Amino acid sequence: MTGTPTTEVTLNGASAPSMVRPPYAGTRTPRLVDVPTFRDFVALGWDAVPADPGIPDGAAAAAASHRARLSARHPGETLVVAAGQAPVRNNDCRYAFRADSGFVWVTGCQAEHSVIVLWARPGGHDAVLYLPPPFRPGDDGFFSNAARGELWVGPAAGLEEWAEALQITVEPLAALEARLPDLDGALFSASAGRLAETAHVEISAELDRSISDLRIVKDEWEIDQLRQAVYATVDGFAAVIGEVPRAIGTGLGERWLQGTFDRHARTIGNGPGYATIVGSGAHAPIMHWVRCDGPVLPDELLLLDMGVEARSLYTADVTRTFPAGGTFTQTQREVHDLVEKAHRAGLACVRPGVEYQDFHFAAMEVIARGLHDWGILPVSVDEALSPTGQHHRRYLACGIGHHLGLDVHDCTKSHYEIAKGAPLVPGVVMTVEPGLYFHANDLTLPPELRGIGVRLEDDVLVTAAGSEVLSGALPLDAAGVEGWMRSIQKTF
Repeated sequence: MTGTPTTEVTLNGASAPSMVRPPYAGTRTPRLVDVPTFRDFVALGWDAVPADPGIPDGAAAAAASHRARLSARHPGETLVVAAGQAPVRNNDCRYAFRADSGFVWVTGCQAEHSVIVLWARPGGHDAVLYLPPPFRPGDDGFFSNAARGELWVGPAAGLEEWAEALQITVEPLAALEARLPDLDGALFSASAGRLAETAHVEISAELDRSISDLRIVKDEWEIDQLRQAVYATVDGFAAVIGEVPRAIGTGLGERWLQGTFDRHARTIGNGPGYATIVGSGAHAPIMHWVRCDGPVLPDELLLLDMGVEARSLYTADVTRTFPAGGTFTQTQREVHDLVEKAHRAGLACVRPGVEYQDFHFAAMEVIARGLHDWGILPVSVDEALSPTGQHHRRYLACGIGHHLGLDVHDCTKSHYEIAKGAPLVPGVVMTVEPGLYFHANDLTLPPELRGIGVRLEDDVLVTAAGSEVLSGALPLDAAGVEGWMRSIQKTF
């Protein structure tokens, strides 16, 4: 038998045949787009695969209604809103894409790089959605574009599928680029910043404020999406509580619980609506403890702040504080009871006609009085509550509620007079979330309170008759929390 000769080399004192270099080794790998035979071959023999845009039921109709409201607010002005693109994670890798909330509100679309233009005309607007079409067999991008080539990302909906799903005029993104001169004087949202720069037009804070203002009052479809997100979140709490004994016993800790909820959120919805907070012991008072890299301590409190983002991108935001071992200590219960009392005072202020911020002041008064009764405040309750005092805020430095919707902190670009300085009306969805954050290194506190953190947060819908606590399936009082934990852990 004959073949290519080999030579002997020594590896660790033993001889082995040397490797034969493969064909064309030492040459430069060609760019496939520059190889005609490859381009011709890769374009052939592909069966068509239908791709659905995946629009949630009712999203198209809701978006059409939202566009009509936005159009009425800006007669005679052309409006430009963009979906945006995923930010760079590192080098040539990007984070998963999540469309701009204002864009989703006016389109129902979640496609990256997309832009909607409401072209002004007498008596209203003509809405046109501009999308980058996918690269399909026969396009060079099919194999060469890792962002839009179907060989890389799989079958994707085209312009016709989007037009059918959204009941809107859809054109390729290149068609908008050809009309850039027509955008002179248009209002551009912040998400359309790159396009505004190309068109030499300034971004309009006015447009973002308008969209934010209009999003404050939710329609029935939006409320249904928020209900679904909240219900899924309650189930996620159950999944996490079921894993607490394992997190303690195996040392998997906070990170295991965070991963448990995030997996649930991704399975049921789009994913978590914000970075999941799991804080055990001294981490519980840290308001945005998203590192989640500590142990779960059996004798300490466990604060869980979590929310499922539905596939429509509407999110829940719920917090409960649990005794990791199943039973509150006397001191832990006293802190929990005070926060619960403040929480209920805040909830009582959520109803039509009441000023938005009344819930904040009602809950803060309870907190200040409780801290004073415990001898913690160095001043009177009235002095602490006054605008020039605020001593109690050392232990509650954050706000205690916010609007909720497509963003966990929704409508933050709104005018103050509309978002926070106005009476509540039916359709507003908000959170109520007082807490007490006694940091482990805070020497103003008695030793038994240091390292205790409690937050209670519910998602609340303002109704014509008052309000509805959407997250009310989760217990609020200490005894109810203990009983719920026992019932959940028996089933896991």
